[in-house]
Amino acid sequence: MVMKRIFLMLLAALCVVFAAEAKGGKSGEISFKVKVHDFGYIKEEKGPVSYDFEFTNTGSTPLLIISARAQCGCTRPEFPKQPIRPGEKGHIKVTYLPVGSGSFEKTIEVKTSNNKAILRVRGNVIPAKK
Repeated sequence: MVMKRIFLMLLAALCVVFAAEAKGGKSGEISFKVKVHDFGYIKEEKGPVSYDFEFTNTGSTPLLIISARAQCGCTRPEFPKQPIRPGEKGHIKVTYLPVGSGSFEKTIEVKTSNNKAILRVRGNVIPAKK
């Protein structure tokens, strides 16, 4: 039942996007304030750290985020499931679970109804004392 509801919401949002494009409108366009975040030095024993990447729909139709995928399981993105109206802001929260030690840089690919964007988080992990 939940999957059916999600599917219908996505289908309705895509219909709105395609109808606007057929009329010559600029479809939903995702614009990020910042695409790279540096956590600096983080301690492994303190656990996960998070950052909210703020974006704006700079297009003239609703923006639908289809997916946000990280390159590994230690990085988890969360994104809004509902369409973002033109001019509205939203956030993609990226959580990194520090493991091991040393520097890291993780990539998150964000796919929308119109295009895709690449976000990055990086930093240095200070290992837990044993």
